Amino acid sequence: MNFTNKTIWITGASSGIGKALALSLSKKEVKLILSARNSKQLEEVRLLCHNPEQVKILAMDLAMWKNAAHWVKTALDLFGGIDILINNAGISQRSLVVETDLKVDERIFRVNYFGTVALTKALLPHFIKKKAGHIVVVTSVVGRVATPLRSSYSASKHALHGFFDSLRAEVYDDNISITLICPGFVNTNISKNALIGDGSEQGTLDTATANGLSPDYFAKKAVKAIQRKKQEVVIGGALEVLAVYLKRFFPLILAKMLRKVNVT
Repeated sequence: MNFTNKTIWITGASSGIGKALALSLSKKEVKLILSARNSKQLEEVRLLCHNPEQVKILAMDLAMWKNAAHWVKTALDLFGGIDILINNAGISQRSLVVETDLKVDERIFRVNYFGTVALTKALLPHFIKKKAGHIVVVTSVVGRVATPLRSSYSASKHALHGFFDSLRAEVYDDNISITLICPGFVNTNISKNALIGDGSEQGTLDTATANGLSPDYFAKKAVKAIQRKKQEVVIGGALEVLAVYLKRFFPLILAKMLRKVNVT
């Protein structure tokens, strides 16, 4: 796929993986729509892009997913259409099941699952009408391999895999592609912003996250996967990639490993 002149909408674009994707894609002569909650941070990312005049910002909070139709209409008006939607926004978790208030589970699903699904559903008629489109979803390795301290986060990512695998089959004849990108540990603020049992943010950087891939390296790999329209790709360290294969072929071995693994 040639990115030139494509209009790409990225959620969660104010920092981390979303920011890295925006900076990487901006070098490919595309038009970008950047979304997140913080307008000031989005503007900072826009100014760092290769052609900032070809970048628009659209502030929104996926937790308010009932506004999805309004967001999509606004986004479509910015450049007259959208070619690729990158669903990247999300919120993580660092808490044991027994210590996690149900409201935390609800909040995680409201952002990670319902926000992503609502936005996709609102944009889908546009793709179906023009018989073209590409939906990219940044999920997680824990969307394939559930680990301790990530129960609801993992569940929300598993749910995304189920939804978008189903959608891929439904929209094949409409020439709409679906790409699921599963990051392992990437050195971003995701652990600082992760929710603990009472719903507050953890506020600290995990050792595993700090030792993860650089966002720029991840973005380079992710852009290649998008360009090749891969159905699914795991981008992480050797152990994270291994875990996905163990889950499929040697689940009992993986289960024993997960009881002792350090995920923080």
